[in-house]
Amino acid sequence: MFQQIYQNWKEDPSAFWGEQAHRVDWVEAPKTIFDDSTGLDRWYPDGVLNTCFNCVDRHVNAGRADQAAFIYDSPVTTQKVRISYGELLDRVQLVAGMMADHGVGHGDRVIIYMPMIPETAIAALACARLGAVHSIVFGGFAPAELATRIDDAQPKLILSASCGIEPSRVVAYKPLLDGAIELAQHKPDACIIFQRDVEQASMIEGRDHDWMALEADARDRNLRPDCVPVKATDPLYILYTSGTTGIPKGVVRDNGGHMVALTWAIENVYDIHPGEVFWSASDMGWVVGHSFILYGPLAIGATSIIYEGKPVGTPDAGAFWRVISEHRVKALFTAPTAFRAIKKEDPEGELVKQYDLTHFKALFLAGERVDPDTIDWAEGNLKVPVIDNWWQTETGWPICSNPLGVELLPVKKGSPTLPMPGYDVRILGEAQDEKAAGEFGTIVVKLPLPPGCLPTLWHNDEGFRNSYLTEFPGYYNTGDAGYLDEDGYLFVMSRTDDIINVAGHRLSTGGMEEILSGHHDVAECAVLGVRDALKGELPLGLVVLNDGVDRPTEEVLQECIQLVRAEMGPVAAFKLVAAVKRLPKTRSGKILRGTIRSIANGDSWKMPATIDDPTVLDEMESALQDMGYAQNHAA
Repeated sequence: MFQQIYQNWKEDPSAFWGEQAHRVDWVEAPKTIFDDSTGLDRWYPDGVLNTCFNCVDRHVNAGRADQAAFIYDSPVTTQKVRISYGELLDRVQLVAGMMADHGVGHGDRVIIYMPMIPETAIAALACARLGAVHSIVFGGFAPAELATRIDDAQPKLILSASCGIEPSRVVAYKPLLDGAIELAQHKPDACIIFQRDVEQASMIEGRDHDWMALEADARDRNLRPDCVPVKATDPLYILYTSGTTGIPKGVVRDNGGHMVALTWAIENVYDIHPGEVFWSASDMGWVVGHSFILYGPLAIGATSIIYEGKPVGTPDAGAFWRVISEHRVKALFTAPTAFRAIKKEDPEGELVKQYDLTHFKALFLAGERVDPDTIDWAEGNLKVPVIDNWWQTETGWPICSNPLGVELLPVKKGSPTLPMPGYDVRILGEAQDEKAAGEFGTIVVKLPLPPGCLPTLWHNDEGFRNSYLTEFPGYYNTGDAGYLDEDGYLFVMSRTDDIINVAGHRLSTGGMEEILSGHHDVAECAVLGVRDALKGELPLGLVVLNDGVDRPTEEVLQECIQLVRAEMGPVAAFKLVAAVKRLPKTRSGKILRGTIRSIANGDSWKMPATIDDPTVLDEMESALQDMGYAQNHAA
């Protein structure tokens, strides 16, 4: 069945995506399905719609007002709240009203810097209602990280909360927000702060406003703006990719193609239908949260879980099973890291047996490569299909997966299965030659990309072309490397650049190097990803200190760790750093990071032909062994 669907797309992409457009309620249905006349691909260019209407209003109109849209489950606050589609519409209208009262309209940007609470989703939907462009920034980011996004997006308004809540601490957001605004060149007109009971934020008179007071005022004044019709090609949101310096890469998501793609994916990939409960255990600040906590489930009238907790520690490694059991979750989507943490604390799966999971039908894993041991543990304990799927912030929905909503294809552990309709995946070599089955190379997608993928970067068309389209003309460069097997199954093996994957979060080692280089005692440095049983990868830093540093090396290293945490935030998980006398380089001065990584991970490696001084590698191996790495020697 699936192969026929894929073939139908391949034979006539416009007819296929034209048919899928019927999934969406349009103000003006598109007559043109695809247009590349501007040099940038556009889907449904003459279509007009509103994303909030498709996710909220139309379900209320169709009689689903009493059905749960969101279930908020917060073990860190002991709250459980069911929000119906009718209640959601009421609050989204009022929040849109209070935002419009502050001058927000079609095309304006709004930054949302908030924790995993219902108000985060309500804020995003309210932006969509007004035709404004939201940018959700993960609450763990430091002021400098937030400031770059403020300067790039230039928001009229920032919506935030007084704090986020971790199992062991409360993270005050307002000081971070104030610091970011102070650092940023652009200043928002106003900030609206949702005060939480555990931490009340101090307010700056004239700039800061209390969320609930404004929402109550909007109710009193009946400020309930209608959905603003927007072009299908108008931006819905900006989501910034990793990196803390220079111009950040703001991935743009449009309105029309995004709705079409997500309604197709939520049903055909994840097998979720109206009225069923889907749980994406992610953060709203990441692409998974945008696509499959917020927009995907609501687009079809399903129920979505907003979970403010952890896989372990809130209170134990049975937290996921409690949520699935209590809320009758049909399918869970999370990162392999979560399951490694659960497996570490409950290796025999004893806690699984305490809950009724008979209605649970599938586990989806993505965000990093899934190791077979994790799949085996999950399959053995949950007794459901464990499905790997591979996609990116840039694509917004799976490039490759096992299409459970169509049919369950044979599983090959380590592979996210087959490309989905819209994605013509190829493997290319450095000479742009196409690789045969089993041959390793760069994973690319033949253009055009399908609906739902980024049409460009925010105010940076040239950066979009240079980042994704230039190296392999006619193809989108995923930046990942791997191979296709003889059955067309994809195996994603590694990144081709310096982005590492820490617990599902894509982080730039280059950004960390720039931060370390800013320390006054550091002459040069290298940061690379080393394998970690729990988080998938961890950043490991090697620093060369300036001559004449006359204080303890350990003191400098601790400052380096704190510097990265302050600049990039605790999400970087930066804690492995050592001082070395020198770094291995090529004769042209390029640091041999790939060789260092192989040594650290204990992989076989060969002496690089271009190395300037081979004896440096002995020093490197010794330093890495002192850190507990580099267990094997050169081949």
